[in-house]
Amino acid sequence: MSIEQVLLPREKDLGGGFRVRRALPNSGRRSIGPFIFFDHFGPIAVRPGDPHDMRPHPHIGLAAVTYLFEGAILHRDSLGSVQRIEPGAINWMTAGRGVVHSERTPEDLRGSSYTSHGLQLWIALPREQEECAPGFEHFAADALPSIMVDDVAVRVLIGEAFGAVSPVETSSDTLYLDIRLPAGGCVTLPASYPERAVYSVDRPLQIDGEALAEHSLGVLAGGEEVRICAREATRLVVLGGSPLDGPRYMWWNFVSSRKERIREAADAWAKRGFAAVPGDDERIPLPDSRFA
Repeated sequence: MSIEQVLLPREKDLGGGFRVRRALPNSGRRSIGPFIFFDHFGPIAVRPGDPHDMRPHPHIGLAAVTYLFEGAILHRDSLGSVQRIEPGAINWMTAGRGVVHSERTPEDLRGSSYTSHGLQLWIALPREQEECAPGFEHFAADALPSIMVDDVAVRVLIGEAFGAVSPVETSSDTLYLDIRLPAGGCVTLPASYPERAVYSVDRPLQIDGEALAEHSLGVLAGGEEVRICAREATRLVVLGGSPLDGPRYMWWNFVSSRKERIREAADAWAKRGFAAVPGDDERIPLPDSRFA
């Protein structure tokens, strides 16, 4: 069978009615390649006054990757970065030893109704880079390869596929694709990365004839190319890469190969030991329950 495992996301309310489908981490699997976290939000009809802002909060040990299908987000961080994220762009923030950021509605949209729809994924940094200096990079939509594979539109967000290479540099082999299948369309996904999974954004898929429901993450068998088809026009993403170089612990917004490091980060946030986001004085408090 080409689908080794199907991961069903659980719904989580991030506050103010902002709900996401969280496919990773999952009780059935902790990671796919270097990806350890997968949130799909929307499509959400945002109205003026909806409290969907994410106030400043900290991260360690990961890279946060944001990708939008619709809407816009204003990213600000403790490095001084201020970046509007729009559909088709890749926003890459390396937390390393510690960074704080906020994700808010841009001012020009606060009085408007619009649709918010996108993905936020976390990548676990290799162990030797977990405590690297934090960093921020943004790749506009037109900087990323967009190609046609027969009648299928493919955007290579991270990694390499179908002869196209993303400009996003990573510290480990990583694959991230945005694919649009037309009604009745198919694409053959090469077996170019050790671990891969397919997520159906909006409609059911068939992978080598096996059904994959919408909003499901299908983990693919390793070392095989697969044929992905759809009866209706469908959007999907592919993610994967090389396996992690060891287990990771995750609590709240912190990731590390060492439990004690997560406890240190929690204490630092409680004692205001992280750098602040310039011009954004709010903060999300630590959860009531601490990391064991």
